[in-house]
Amino acid sequence: MQWTLILEDDARCGRDNMSIDHGLLQAARTGGGFLRLYRWNPPCLSFGRNEPAKTRYDGDRIRSLGLDTVRRPTGGRAVWHDRELTYAVAAPIDTFGSLQQTYAAIHHLLAAALRRLGVPASIAPRPSERAPRLGSGACFAAPMGGEIVVGERKLVGSAQLREGDAFLQHGSVLMEEGQDMVARITSGLSSPIAATSLSEVLQRPPDYQDVARVIATEAERCWKGSWTRQTRSPDAAVGDKFGDSCWTWRR
Repeated sequence: MQWTLILEDDARCGRDNMSIDHGLLQAARTGGGFLRLYRWNPPCLSFGRNEPAKTRYDGDRIRSLGLDTVRRPTGGRAVWHDRELTYAVAAPIDTFGSLQQTYAAIHHLLAAALRRLGVPASIAPRPSERAPRLGSGACFAAPMGGEIVVGERKLVGSAQLREGDAFLQHGSVLMEEGQDMVARITSGLSSPIAATSLSEVLQRPPDYQDVARVIATEAERCWKGSWTRQTRSPDAAVGDKFGDSCWTWRR
């Protein structure tokens, strides 16, 4: 396996970040894997691919606050992307096994990396009861089985997509608090946020470069193959759906 590690120097807007991640998924269909670590500027509210954003969230409130919005290519629920490190992994579908095995492999690697920073990260057990429905709250409203937690509070939220013979998994490692923004723009009642952050756990402001470096080092150590590094992703596609409000607010 030929892996490309992309440690982004510059933060990007929501449209560009999602376009780039989807482009890595398409590139992975020809072989090779990618690990991208990046940030957002301006902060952005993202919706899951099939989330009912029109009825779940207050569009007028979002516009009055001047929030950047984007719909992800992956599933899941709304996330506020601000003070976080975001990861994306794209590779051939058989790299780690099934999609469930892929989800577990990536989360175990991230948890191991975070433990090197002194974070007591663990994997949430799979509950016996049914998972909450898609429209029942923000991504960080409650941890799901297989996600990364500290105690019973969620630290990393992730989502997946398969296209052909490749997958994309990306997610947010919370550096600071802030997911209450989702509750502020939710129509009607919203679920309380059950999240934590690296800042809260470590009792100090985390350094983005330190967190990115330890994740990158752990991946290069654990995922077999040759690695190359770069500091910039391919440019976002011009005119793709991620900059189109009809896609963002399609449902």
